[in-house]
Amino acid sequence: MIVWTVANQKGGVGKTTSAVTMAGILAAEGKRVLLLDTDPHASLTACFGYDSDELDHTMLDLFTNNDYSYDTVKASVISTGEDNISIIGGSIALATLDKTLNRDGVGLILKKSLQLLSGDFDVAIIDCPPVLGVMMVNALAASSMIIVPTQTEFLALKGLERMMKTFEILKGTKAEEMNYMIVPTMYDRRTKASNQSLESIRQSYGANVWNGVIPIDTRFRDASERHRPASMLYPHSRGVEAYRMLTSELLNRDGNIL
Repeated sequence: MIVWTVANQKGGVGKTTSAVTMAGILAAEGKRVLLLDTDPHASLTACFGYDSDELDHTMLDLFTNNDYSYDTVKASVISTGEDNISIIGGSIALATLDKTLNRDGVGLILKKSLQLLSGDFDVAIIDCPPVLGVMMVNALAASSMIIVPTQTEFLALKGLERMMKTFEILKGTKAEEMNYMIVPTMYDRRTKASNQSLESIRQSYGANVWNGVIPIDTRFRDASERHRPASMLYPHSRGVEAYRMLTSELLNRDGNIL
């Protein structure tokens, strides 16, 4: 199973949109996709019409269950209503884990959970909170590729700098090098600010930046209001076409192709 983590230490840069849209593209190609919502705000969960407070099982279960087995992990997986897409929903209680979780191996809980589910899914996509804590550490440790969406505007560049520093800090906790791709999002070619920010990203991070861009596209907002991936509703919109190219490149880069 391929595991992609979508992470950035700034909110509003397109993390959840990226996870949902890529899941829809992969599912349409017949891939079995598992989405994981590690953000206490549970925006990914809400994208499919769920109220996280009303779910019987959520991501929290993986971190609080003493009985750790395939059955207990699988119990947290629910249908999104879309063919080939399942989800482990988020919970506001995830925000308490940094203070309450103190058992050994806490940074590898998500990785071990996904290993138990590896026969059930082809691709797992983890949506991260914009805060460095136990959930982001778990997500980064579990991933084969880290996708870093970065809005093409000045303040987003500061969040990207923090993310790169996080990679430096965490390198020692993984045997291999961090494998990541920076994805410029919300690009508006009509504005000077967007073009300057894109140029700055490419100059600063070079080969780690995807050679395409995700343009501003109101279809993403429309799709979220209808609780469906934009790729299912507007498969030929410019934003979805960009994510389709991104998803194809990510699959080609990942060493353990399906």
